[in-house]
Amino acid sequence: MTTTSHSRIAHVKPPRKERFTAAGIKSIFYQCAVVGVVALMGWYLFDNVSRNLQNLGLASGFGFLDIEAPFDISWSVVPYEPGDSYARVYVIGITNTLIVAAMAIAASTGLGFLIGIARLSRNWLISRLASVYVEVVRNTPALIQVLFWFLAVFSILPRPKDGVDVAGLGILQVNNRGIYFPRALPQDGFNVTLLAIAIAVVAAVVLGIWARRRRILTGQRFPVALVMPAILVLFPATVFVLTGAPLNWEIPVLKGFNLTGGISFPPAMCAVVLSLSIYHAAYIGEAVRAGIMSVSPGQGEAAFSLGIKSSWSMRMIVLPQALRAIVPQLISNWMNAVKNTSLAVAIGFPDLVALFLQTSLNQVGYAVEIVAMVMIFYCSVSITISLLLNYYNKRVQLKER
Repeated sequence: MTTTSHSRIAHVKPPRKERFTAAGIKSIFYQCAVVGVVALMGWYLFDNVSRNLQNLGLASGFGFLDIEAPFDISWSVVPYEPGDSYARVYVIGITNTLIVAAMAIAASTGLGFLIGIARLSRNWLISRLASVYVEVVRNTPALIQVLFWFLAVFSILPRPKDGVDVAGLGILQVNNRGIYFPRALPQDGFNVTLLAIAIAVVAAVVLGIWARRRRILTGQRFPVALVMPAILVLFPATVFVLTGAPLNWEIPVLKGFNLTGGISFPPAMCAVVLSLSIYHAAYIGEAVRAGIMSVSPGQGEAAFSLGIKSSWSMRMIVLPQALRAIVPQLISNWMNAVKNTSLAVAIGFPDLVALFLQTSLNQVGYAVEIVAMVMIFYCSVSITISLLLNYYNKRVQLKER
């Protein structure tokens, strides 16, 4: 009797939840109303701007992108000549901005981690120097630092004729026109080396995943640190040599009053990259310091009791746990680094703001469209950085059971 009653109870289905309740319908109504109000406001603003432009006799739309741009651009990776379209000017501005932002983000992140670790050093001098660096840099406006490096450092370097040859081999030359280094010129057959590099990268990633799973399942460590460099370096290098080393180098040479050939970074670009790297490294250093301090000291003490070196303990135990607190702050710093590249307009570097929001706007007008395009670019880059780092942050967060 008891078994039968229990089986009946077990097979009783829970009552079905109503799909639409009064509270649910009310919530949906309010959300639709808010979306409708926002859409009406957007349409009103768009219609109002369009009418005002028509009344003033100003053209609107994006047809100006096909118009020829009559000005020159001092530095660009994308090929450009006066007379190309404003669409190409927009692409060049985006490319220059992304290059500067990527270099500043990479340099500031590496330097920031070093500064954050140095602030926690037991060496009194190192920790105090790191503290002074953070306090001075964080309390100085970024624009002032950009102007300082441009006017007080790079602008007073010697002329190209008296420039500094860092290695004495023409590999790296520095003067008041910028920094010059050789340009790689791929020859026939270099595609095979590129294919070998791609295969090596894929193999290294697969090896890393396999070694990690093997360590989790068996507890045995695979010498990834020894095998991975051999895969990433020796294999492509062997292919490169066997194919006849199909790569030449164009070394910058002094001709007249300037260096020609190779690749050059103008002083304005160097000043922007260096100043933004130093500026944001101070903030990243503080985020790293806070993240490390959030890890229990017992973690390091346990590693020390097991005979693990302090450097290995920091790299393998403390930092992986600290990243959970560091990454959210890193997102803001990376986004700010991208947006602060607009300060390059103050020293004449042709970034997106200088080329499109300043020069192009003065030439053709179309203020609404140009400002909107610049805003969309910065917004898109910031959202992309946020999505990628938030995805990584979710991967490293502890999962509650």
